[in-house]
Amino acid sequence: MASSVLSFAFSVFPNLIVILLFTTANPVLGYYKSIFSFGDSLADTGNVLYSQTDEYVGKLPYGRTYFHRANGRFSDGRVVLDFIAQSVGLPLLPAYLGSSGKDLHQGVNFAVGGGTALDASFFEERKITIPRNASLGVQLEWFKQLLLSLCNPSTGDCHEFLKTSLILMGEIGGNDYNHPFFQGRGLEEIKSFGPGIVNAISSAIKVLIKEGAVTFMVPGNLPIGCSSLYLTQYKSPNKEDYDENGCLRWLNEFSMHHNNLLQKEIDILRELYPHAKIIYADYYNAAMKFFVSPEKFGFKNGALKACCGGEGPYNCNKDVPCGSVDARVCDDPSTYVNWDGVHLTEAAYRFLANVLIEENHQFFFPAAKIIGATTTHHTDEL
Repeated sequence: MASSVLSFAFSVFPNLIVILLFTTANPVLGYYKSIFSFGDSLADTGNVLYSQTDEYVGKLPYGRTYFHRANGRFSDGRVVLDFIAQSVGLPLLPAYLGSSGKDLHQGVNFAVGGGTALDASFFEERKITIPRNASLGVQLEWFKQLLLSLCNPSTGDCHEFLKTSLILMGEIGGNDYNHPFFQGRGLEEIKSFGPGIVNAISSAIKVLIKEGAVTFMVPGNLPIGCSSLYLTQYKSPNKEDYDENGCLRWLNEFSMHHNNLLQKEIDILRELYPHAKIIYADYYNAAMKFFVSPEKFGFKNGALKACCGGEGPYNCNKDVPCGSVDARVCDDPSTYVNWDGVHLTEAAYRFLANVLIEENHQFFFPAAKIIGATTTHHTDEL
């Protein structure tokens, strides 16, 4: 009975079965031997706590779902990076700033909450306040320093090492917009930052390719018009400002503008470096699936209200952040998309990771065709 069901599944959902095989397989079957991640709070796995120990994400209810303790992740549990690492058979990535004494040959995470693509000086010149100097340039310097301990650049060893490394470039760039938006800067001024932000991401990829990296996932921005904090800050009396899902149209159009710039730059990089594999991770459209039909995917409490936060129509109040004494927390985060007003729940991140892996399964599992072809002959043994 079991074998006939699996045989049917192979014939109807071949890609899904290949993904399941890899996500549950022994790590030795994985193609990638290490992951190096850059980015901001959407990918941070603890760096922010080493740069600012009193950060609110260092307290419960952050981390409560999977880790049962706060560990610097801006969610109730795992983030997209964690799900990708587990899917390809690698351990959860340690935070670089807390990695002293650890073996980092399987990778490390440089992402820092509040981090920006542009350097701190860019914002200082424009009198825009940022919480810390953890730009992509800073993170790249950390990577270069670490690389010296993992391989020997003078012998070409690093190029061999990085050939089987997966580089996750973010998400990064969102805070370059968030900080000025939440400080009341105008749309046109913020929009003018776009080309510089995309150039910073592109320049970082070029540096990494020079070091020997060849495989990159570059995420776009999420639809910020569906974010609880943006919906609270930019609440409008005009119904025309909202789409049928309750998201602010102009903010989502802004996200799409950034993503279009980024995709055009990725196309240019592919032409410049044909030996490299660079994919665009479409966070925007993956997320829109649950913003359009939250209940269909198990988010029965919807996609726009935060699970953890203060009072307000979106359970979001910047004066009562999640983790503070007066914050309220929902009973079941898995039924919410939004965690704390800006970041998502583990359930939402799991959904995003699953969509990305399904849409790009051969990128994550380069040997998938071979494995899929051989395993279909052994369904009776599964």
